[in-house]
Amino acid sequence: MPELAVVAGATGYVGRYLVRELSDRGYRVRAIVRSRERAEQPGAFGAPSLAGRVEEWCVGDITAPSFVAGTCHGADRVCSALGVTRQKASPWDVDYLANLRLLEEAENASVDSFLFVNVMHAAVGRSLITRSKTAFSEALTRSSTAHQIVNPSAYFSDMSEFLSMARSGFVLLPPGRGVRIAPIHGADLAAYCADRLGDTSGSWDVGGPDVLTFDQVGRLAAAAVGKPCRMIRIPAAAVTAGVWAARRVGGRTAVLAEFLSEGFTRDAIGERWGEHHLEEFFRRSAQEKSA
Repeated sequence: MPELAVVAGATGYVGRYLVRELSDRGYRVRAIVRSRERAEQPGAFGAPSLAGRVEEWCVGDITAPSFVAGTCHGADRVCSALGVTRQKASPWDVDYLANLRLLEEAENASVDSFLFVNVMHAAVGRSLITRSKTAFSEALTRSSTAHQIVNPSAYFSDMSEFLSMARSGFVLLPPGRGVRIAPIHGADLAAYCADRLGDTSGSWDVGGPDVLTFDQVGRLAAAAVGKPCRMIRIPAAAVTAGVWAARRVGGRTAVLAEFLSEGFTRDAIGERWGEHHLEEFFRRSAQEKSA
């Protein structure tokens, strides 16, 4: 019988592609979702519907301790793309505690392996998102269960913010001109994860095929929308002041501001992987928006 893989965070950008990839490779998929109805609709940023891809559904709130019980029963593999981005939730509750409970359940069910989609450079980050992900990664590393930790650079979905700015006629750029990133498409990242799913533990940094500065990303976005666009570089002092102000507001605003500011300060490249290019993604996204 084909292996059964549990996918947490199955309705997110990466999670949807991961479900599709595992299904295409012959796995039986058990998806953990808040809403099956939403899961069976197309996702944001071109991510696929899960309709016809899932053999078993676990519908509920994964942050509720009682919900996790039984989610890994009979499973061979667990894959978690669970994490806070734009949701109104605490990263500590989701990225750390929910993943930790899922790991404990996986251990109790004696699954063969647990794969976690982390973020590049999380261990040196100070934001609540990176600290929460690092805390779980450390717990996973200590587990006796075989584990795979995949650390991607920025997602194509993250880069869509540049398109939104370009449509408004301006693009805000971070202070450092030379910081480089290698954004990766969800489909490419899902394939990378599936290739590493197995009984061997490890950790991998991965990015897409194109290494770009933020200035280059901004120019690609402007070209895609096909309108004059002003590039505005944010002074370092303004970034610091913005994070300070966001902390005073608190909540999700502070969490995202701290996380995003970290991404402006260091290269995030990793192993070159995939066949999807950001320029084409921008072009298609802009066409779909104008259609």
